[in-house]
Amino acid sequence: MYVIRDVHKGDLPALKKLAGELNTVNLPNDEKELSAIVEKSARSFDGRIRDPFEREYLFVLEDARSGKVVGSSLIIAQHGTRDAPHIFFDVYEKEHYSHSVDKHFRHRVLSIGYNFEGPTEIGGLVVDSQFRGQQKPGKQLSLVRFLYVAMHRPRFRDRILVELLPRLEEDNRSPLWEALGRKFTGLSYQEADRLSRENKEFIQQLFPPGEIYATIFSQKIQDAIGEVGPQTAGAKDMLTRIGFRYDERIDPFDGGPHYSAPTALIEPIRRFRRAKLGATPLPQGGDATADEVEERLVALERPHGRNRFRCVRSPVRFRDAEALLPEDAATLLGAERGERLHTIPFD
Repeated sequence: MYVIRDVHKGDLPALKKLAGELNTVNLPNDEKELSAIVEKSARSFDGRIRDPFEREYLFVLEDARSGKVVGSSLIIAQHGTRDAPHIFFDVYEKEHYSHSVDKHFRHRVLSIGYNFEGPTEIGGLVVDSQFRGQQKPGKQLSLVRFLYVAMHRPRFRDRILVELLPRLEEDNRSPLWEALGRKFTGLSYQEADRLSRENKEFIQQLFPPGEIYATIFSQKIQDAIGEVGPQTAGAKDMLTRIGFRYDERIDPFDGGPHYSAPTALIEPIRRFRRAKLGATPLPQGGDATADEVEERLVALERPHGRNRFRCVRSPVRFRDAEALLPEDAATLLGAERGERLHTIPFD
């Protein structure tokens, strides 16, 4: 079994290893930046950051047998502020027709946009390659974010965004950036990505404010606009099943598509349920498909201490105001009879 919990300072070496597999803005392969993310997460979980929309929550996935951290995921309470706006390209079509030569064209157009009071964003999801596929750790890390949002609804915005990764070249270059961004900034994709973590002003000042016709790009780049890469195809399918839709927007750096959904309509959040831990445990290894038994993510939260937030995937049977769990799941949570549990379906 796995335990998902809030990140601790001692997790930094494991996070550095995970970031080496992903290396994005939300999980950079840089020890100093990772340390700042871990510190901000700790201050977010314990409420030391007073404004809830300035908080960021980093979760880690721990192998219960070895204690090894094998994955992570992140919630950014608000992506897009006056100091650091959410930047995107709107993608739409424009038609042109000339009567004199009887020519008609339909062009895909990109137009840069900014959001200064942005949505909640989920990101930073990565699983150690040796553990992928075993008990669906990626799905657990993805869904735990919706569980936490459901537990603390006022802390998050009314819309949730996810920026999916596109197909990149073998050297991790972005074809769209090479064709567009580099020409307007003089920076490589990696340089711009790294700079944007602290400063987005250069995008606002250097990118053209008007429409850019994608027709000027190669057909390969045109076909890739709004498409996900092979590594995120599964994530896209899962997100669309629970209510996310393509926003007709892409990332200005790599061209990855933006998907979003109204927070209240996301399926796991709609089916969120609280209950107290009952006294009678479910039988170990019980059938999760049996009547009245559901497979769920189950979380326990305490206001203080090292184990502030803990979550496991477990069969659950609801009985009146109680939730019955197998004994091993309750033990991993550190839950005692009568403590409040928070759950969403794992399906």
